[in-house]
Amino acid sequence: MKALAARRRHPAAIALLILVGLLVTGGAYSFAAPKDANASAAAADTVAQGKTLFLANCASCHGTGAQGTNEGPSLYGVGAAAVDFQMSTGRMPMTSPNVQAPAQQDIKFTSDQIAAIAAFVASLAPGPAVPDQQYTTVIEPGTQENNEAIARGGEIFRVNCAMCHNFAGAGGALTRGKYAPPLQGIDPVHIYEAMVTGPQSMPVFSDTNIKPASKQQLISYLHAIENRPEQGGMTLGNLGPVSEGLFAWTFGIGILIGCAIWLGKKAA
Repeated sequence: MKALAARRRHPAAIALLILVGLLVTGGAYSFAAPKDANASAAAADTVAQGKTLFLANCASCHGTGAQGTNEGPSLYGVGAAAVDFQMSTGRMPMTSPNVQAPAQQDIKFTSDQIAAIAAFVASLAPGPAVPDQQYTTVIEPGTQENNEAIARGGEIFRVNCAMCHNFAGAGGALTRGKYAPPLQGIDPVHIYEAMVTGPQSMPVFSDTNIKPASKQQLISYLHAIENRPEQGGMTLGNLGPVSEGLFAWTFGIGILIGCAIWLGKKAA
């Protein structure tokens, strides 16, 4: 015991203890650091690539720093979700100035390029991220639990969305030449992104207003009504009284006029 105590009091003991501590700390860091460093380097490369693409394709309208110009709004705070929605649906870059950017089938950029631009814009200021797959997976009808979730999604849609997008998601006209687009055949990710970013005239439905799980239920409701069998026959686009009135006027009144002419000739 006396020998051990003597070693503890030795002048080199403190230096040896510090050296051992440094070796343990350095060893632990060497195991953790490479993965984080590689991930950070990859993220930095993606942002740099996105900035290059942005300057070449977007800066003419949104400014070299995405601060906005007279031709395009500022992109600070819009997040990766807004970039992914606008570019993946072909709305951006706009083909021509208009009151509203329509969706296009011809997508100008690859998914990797869009992700890079989204990463650059997201690095400028906090904003909504591209949603997790967990909340963009469609709930399929069948079980009672799933059917109830889809029914709740229908309630949320009718309260918050049907006044613009129509009760069946068929879309509708707005003021000053704008319109709420139809929601049939839309990728669930893009529906979610539209809700959290509020493109065009659409309000923003943040996760504090409509929870992510409720957004998933709403998306599942739209998928369900799109694929449901139409028991009543021809839907006329689910546009309501406008299309039904046009159908009645074109065919119904035409038949009545034909009958009146036939009866008039018969009486003569």
